[in-house]
Amino acid sequence: MIRIDSGGSMAGEKSPRAFSMEELPGHLIGEVLTSGRLAAADLARLELTCRALRPLAEHAASRLCAARTAFAVMGPADRGELLDRCGGSWKKVLRFLQSVEQSSDTVHTSSGNMQVATGRYHTLLVHDSSVYSCGSSLCGVLGHGPDTTQCVAFSQVSFPSLARVVNISAFHNHAAFVTESGEVFTCGDNSSSCCGHGDVGRTIFRPTQIEALKGISCKQVATGLSFTVILTRNGQVYTCGSNTHGQLGHGDTIDRAAPKVVELFKGASPVVQVAAGASYTFAVTDDGTVHSFGSCTNFCLGHGDQHNELLPRAIQSFKRRNIHVIRVSAGDEHAVALDALGHVYTWGRGYCGALGHGDENDKTSPELIGSLKGQVAVQVCARKRKTFVLTDEGSVIAFGWMGFGSLGFPDRGSSDKVMQPHVLDSLCGHYVSQISTGLYHTVAVTNKGIVFGFGDNERAQLGQEYIRGCLKPTEIMFHKSSIEDIAITAPIG
Repeated sequence: MIRIDSGGSMAGEKSPRAFSMEELPGHLIGEVLTSGRLAAADLARLELTCRALRPLAEHAASRLCAARTAFAVMGPADRGELLDRCGGSWKKVLRFLQSVEQSSDTVHTSSGNMQVATGRYHTLLVHDSSVYSCGSSLCGVLGHGPDTTQCVAFSQVSFPSLARVVNISAFHNHAAFVTESGEVFTCGDNSSSCCGHGDVGRTIFRPTQIEALKGISCKQVATGLSFTVILTRNGQVYTCGSNTHGQLGHGDTIDRAAPKVVELFKGASPVVQVAAGASYTFAVTDDGTVHSFGSCTNFCLGHGDQHNELLPRAIQSFKRRNIHVIRVSAGDEHAVALDALGHVYTWGRGYCGALGHGDENDKTSPELIGSLKGQVAVQVCARKRKTFVLTDEGSVIAFGWMGFGSLGFPDRGSSDKVMQPHVLDSLCGHYVSQISTGLYHTVAVTNKGIVFGFGDNERAQLGQEYIRGCLKPTEIMFHKSSIEDIAITAPIG
């Protein structure tokens, strides 16, 4: 019910009246619902409070879907199939699209906006635009300064007072951050110039803004092994660092000490997502094309051969089959992609069943995981011989190498192989919104803002002080604190 007060108490004035939302004009409710500020869950909750609003909520969801680029570029047949896969509910289609958008960005939880990124022996976490880190600070990757070598609990990272971080990326020895205003900061090992600060080869112990990108508004970063990929808000790509295999996409193997724009994407369809593997790069454009470049030693470029690519090259296997890709993840030796219908594809080395096809055979080009056709996936994540898939229902599916328990199956040995995709039963009571896996550990965030970790904790990368590791997902007791509250310094070794 809504209460309208006439605003006075003088004689003759009408007293406040409560009325139901059904009494409001339909067009007015429709305008509110399609303002662009509501999530699919908001529309669902609104329906529960007032059944009469269901048609309006469905209509609003369909309009919000149409306003999203990923949906707008789909053909009528694909739109219809996606609606069918979502049970005929436009709210579920909207949830799918919003979840995919957040898979490589911050996710909206009931305790605030969050993002998690796992590196080799460390973890980064964004909570309401503040950054926290834990684990080993080898080469300054935690961003706490030269005196900190390890943090056994999430500790807040210092940024300039007005910097609100909205995107992060972590790899082996360096990290990158994007602020709400589009600025890019980096820290960690800069011996290969992957931090983008010109010819400064020293370690960057605290997040430092990349001067070469001042005035260029950025939205996403991806860190590989000694190189960095930056995506701007207008869909252009910049790269810097090691270029031994052509992973910077400039047509040569010359390292770049500062970010340089990838010329091939200028004037082309805007890039909507980037991903960096050990020595190769992906760029997904808004028309659903996946471009890959760099090392193809492990077939990760997806072109059916082992030839390195010095320039971005479209993966023709997707284009020939009219598959519209919306997200991709670059693992150490394999890759995984998500299409606009929620299907999952893998390629590269099949070690330990990481490709999800029930064997260890390599795939030189993308292949659909048939056993997941009945699932609507919203995020894919690959790293060291393991793969995670999140569904639109918040379930976690995992396969590949257990790797010290980093796959999350407590009934399996720490070095077992999971050859087929399996649901992570230990997280079934939670709606998982985002997941990230590092070398030997994994961290997940739920829609309530609960953080779970599993796998190796030898260097406190799970934010736990007294355990060496865990096979079962264990809650990380994260508390939003000031920088001084929880920073912990430990001696090397």
